[in-house]
Amino acid sequence: MFRFQWKYFILSVLLFFVEVLIAVYMHDQIIRPYGGDLLVVMLLYCFVKSFLKISVMKAAILVLLFSYLIEFLQYLNLIEFLGLQESRLANIVMGNYFEWIDLIAYTVGIAIVLLIEKGSFYLNKSLKTE
Repeated sequence: MFRFQWKYFILSVLLFFVEVLIAVYMHDQIIRPYGGDLLVVMLLYCFVKSFLKISVMKAAILVLLFSYLIEFLQYLNLIEFLGLQESRLANIVMGNYFEWIDLIAYTVGIAIVLLIEKGSFYLNKSLKTE
C-alpha cells in the first residue's frame, strides 16, 4: 500500500511553491482564487501518489471528494463553528467561504491530472515498444 515515488513528491513540492507564490504575489480576481483551486487538487493528487501505491483513478477520486468535503465544510462555516475565524492558518488551509465555482475548479484540475496521466501512460507504453 505504501510506496515512495520521487516523481510525484518533486511535483508536489513544485506545485506547493507555485501555490505559495500565487498566495503571496497574486492579488487578482482569476488566478489567485480559481487557478489556486485548480492547482491545489493537482498538488494533493501528487502528494497522495508520492506515498501511496494507489491507482490513478482512485487517487483522483479520493482527492476530488476530499476537496468537495472541504468546500462543503466551508459552506457549513466550520471555522467559525470551531472558533478559529481569527486563525490565519485555519483560514488558509480550510478557506474562508463556499463558492460553487470552486467545485468546478477542483473538477477541472482533476480532469487535467487524468489527461496528463493518460498521456503519460501512452507515452511510456510507446517508448517501451520502440
